[in-house]
Amino acid sequence: MAKKQNLTMSLEDYLECVYMLLLAAKPARVRDIAASLGVTTPSVVNGIASLKRLGYVLQEPYGSVELTPSGLDYAKAILHKHEMLTTFLRFVGSPEDIAESDACKIEHVVSPTTLDAVERFLKRHKVPIHVERLFQSK
Repeated sequence: MAKKQNLTMSLEDYLECVYMLLLAAKPARVRDIAASLGVTTPSVVNGIASLKRLGYVLQEPYGSVELTPSGLDYAKAILHKHEMLTTFLRFVGSPEDIAESDACKIEHVVSPTTLDAVERFLKRHKVPIHVERLFQSK
């Protein structure tokens, strides 16, 4: 995978949200992204414009947001990191809702070294990471 440019926390959230909507077989419309993240539509419009300039998404005027190949790679990495951290926090005893919320915050600041340690820990304890879990209750 090509080296990805570091994005702000909010841009990573937009990218991850687009990917999650697409995984759920839903169109990634600006209003749906805003509703999912609890932010304003203008914030999403500005964020998507930034992601377009960086080459991570495509969008025709008033159309759904699509991921470019590099956007897809970046979004997969963000979601994997999120799921790994959520799984780890749940494994060590954090309740589901708190683990989810904390993982969302930690995923933006955790170092690659710490993330590798978390991944090794989960593998050593044979704890599976399943992205599908996100779509079972929706």
